[in-house]
Amino acid sequence: MTDRPTGSEFGDGEPVVRDKRRIDPDTGAARETADTSAAPAPGAQPGTPGTPGAQPPRDPSDLVGPSAQEALLTEALAERTADLQRLQAEYVNYKRRVDRDREASRELVIGSVLTELLGTLDDVGRAREAGELEGAFKAVAESLERVTEKLGLVKFGEKGDTFDPRIHEALLHNYSDEVDGPTATMIMQPGYRLGERVLRAARVAVSEPTEQLPADAAKADAPAESTDDDADRSAE
Repeated sequence: MTDRPTGSEFGDGEPVVRDKRRIDPDTGAARETADTSAAPAPGAQPGTPGTPGAQPPRDPSDLVGPSAQEALLTEALAERTADLQRLQAEYVNYKRRVDRDREASRELVIGSVLTELLGTLDDVGRAREAGELEGAFKAVAESLERVTEKLGLVKFGEKGDTFDPRIHEALLHNYSDEVDGPTATMIMQPGYRLGERVLRAARVAVSEPTEQLPADAAKADAPAESTDDDADRSAE
């Protein structure tokens, strides 16, 4: 059945016949509608890359000018340079600390070994003073002294040295008119040091000037002198 529009709807012209049936009566096939033919092709979405009218994504660097880009690069370079310098300084400090600790450990071990040899060196010194250091014993003793000196062992303590409590140990004390200040007048046992470390203080006898004699001791001597004078007068 076909719809026949009336003349009042389209005017007075020839009548227009429209077949709205979805099935073709001759072939029996379904007809395509106008909406289907006008549909966009699959995958062609407006505004997507590859379709007409689509815009590609912009590079962030395009949003700033050349001057701003240069400033950003300069700032990033400065940050990386500062990080590198900080790491380098940390490495240098670490290396110095390791070297210092290694040297301290080395001196500690050497000092422990040399401390055990001080008694032997004392025996060598006493034998030399007594004139008994000769022959094979002399060669061994001199070889031992050379080795200890090579390791950094230094002997100190001489008669006439100014007394220093940091490196001297006073075993005897007296007063003398022949000194101007506290003086080591006798070396009982020499001292030894390794670098700045004192392995053993020198053991000495110390003499001080008579002017520093305590007042109590001076008063104690005065009555004895006067008593002797009185006894001499009485005898006369």
